[in-house]
Amino acid sequence: MGTFLNPNAQGFLISRNTKPYVDKSLLIEILNRSLDTERRFVCVSRPRRFGKTMATNMIAAYYGRGLDAKQLFQGLKLCGCPDFDRFSNRFSVIKLNMQEFLSRTKGMDALLDRLSRGILRELFREHPDVDYFDRDSVAECMNDISAQIGERFVVIIDEWDCIFREYPESTKEQRLYLDFLRDLLKDKTYIALAYMTGILPIKKYGTQSALNMFEEYSMENPREMAEFTGFTEQEVEDLCREYHVDISECRQWYDGYSFEGCAHIYNPKSIYTAVTSGIFDDYWNRTETYESLKKYIDMNFGRLRDSIIAMLAGGRVRVDTGSFQNDMTSMNSADDVLTLLIHLGYLGYDLKAHEVFIPNREIAGEFITATSSGDGWSEIVNSVSTSEQLLRATWSGDEEKVAEMVRRAHLETSHLQYNDENALSYTISLAYYAARQYYTVFRELPFGNGFADLAFIPRRRYPDKPAMVIELKWDKTAETAIGQILDHKYPEGLSEYQGNMLLVGINYDKKTREHQCEIRKA
Repeated sequence: MGTFLNPNAQGFLISRNTKPYVDKSLLIEILNRSLDTERRFVCVSRPRRFGKTMATNMIAAYYGRGLDAKQLFQGLKLCGCPDFDRFSNRFSVIKLNMQEFLSRTKGMDALLDRLSRGILRELFREHPDVDYFDRDSVAECMNDISAQIGERFVVIIDEWDCIFREYPESTKEQRLYLDFLRDLLKDKTYIALAYMTGILPIKKYGTQSALNMFEEYSMENPREMAEFTGFTEQEVEDLCREYHVDISECRQWYDGYSFEGCAHIYNPKSIYTAVTSGIFDDYWNRTETYESLKKYIDMNFGRLRDSIIAMLAGGRVRVDTGSFQNDMTSMNSADDVLTLLIHLGYLGYDLKAHEVFIPNREIAGEFITATSSGDGWSEIVNSVSTSEQLLRATWSGDEEKVAEMVRRAHLETSHLQYNDENALSYTISLAYYAARQYYTVFRELPFGNGFADLAFIPRRRYPDKPAMVIELKWDKTAETAIGQILDHKYPEGLSEYQGNMLLVGINYDKKTREHQCEIRKA
């Protein structure tokens, strides 16, 4: 066994020995269907702490020669697949972590030289009797091995895109790297499978990819890989049951990513930490991607700030992902920034509607933290800092104070298109940001014979808090808003909160630019 060629299974064993362990081995069943086909080139991109390296260790342990996959995968779902024995330990695996090469060299020439020498040394050691045509070329030597002894290769590349983050402005360095990968992989019959993983999809130059043979599975559209993007709803329910953790709190904090065929996906790192500690908090990894969040949301691209404010208020924003160049520097529009934030995990994406949204409370907290020290985000800072006061004024029935604080929130977000009830609902949602600590917040929740504009349902650990139904009106009266709640019998949908529920009507008068509020107990 070598460092790069057929490495040992220690990384996979460490994962298996770590409790809790979530079985994602059926990912390999999908890869087995791609072996020796036109689809044998697979690129999986997802954010940090979503289990990318764990997957590469598992794949190497299954395919690599000199290992015992039957023992390594004992008890896992993959063992029950009919093709398990057919492909296990049948290939020479070359496993590379580009971040390690990057940290040990300066410049792309040095990186590629070190990488090539490392692979070639192990190839020559493993196959000393092969007649090599060009002993300096990794691609030529792999081809010679395949042609002369029939060996096939599985190439696994982890952190494949770190080059583009380290050399964001250097087209020369990036092209050298992509040319190396293309020479190593493209149209090579010695490749049985190539599996790359990173944060970003494959880099484009203009509208073309230099590695266009790859099947891409990303946070925009993971397709059949969706359930392997993170933890599924069932997996999280099982973990919560095992560790006696409140599943509703887990959903509130960490649910939100949603894909076709897999409606609920959770960040594995956050779930691991929450269920093992029993403490719900923001466990997002504030490293490189966090700095990117701060950097990019401070860009003054057209509607970008309005979009973020709308999403913090619980809304969704339409986005065109087509112009994104799959790097962290070619930002030319708000759409490019929003698309990057999808890939970094800061935004969920609805493929059918082409809309982005903030997926959960944990990520919303990241946005709040990032904007708190940024220029031009005073509306966010002010709304959040005073939202606890607004919430307590509502609980106490102080209608004048609520109306005044909503007026201030309106002024602070006045750059939003504030001309209808929908825009008013964004202002109110952001103004009540602190309520998310105590409530699950719904926009347009169906009750009785209609929809409530905003409904605040107390979370399980706060049964003493009153449920709140808020109805918004434009150029009418707050009393009209209360009347609509009663006419539509909204409270019947919250029968368990009778006696501990507030009905809140808020109206904005366009002529006087005044807000009115009426609060009743139900």
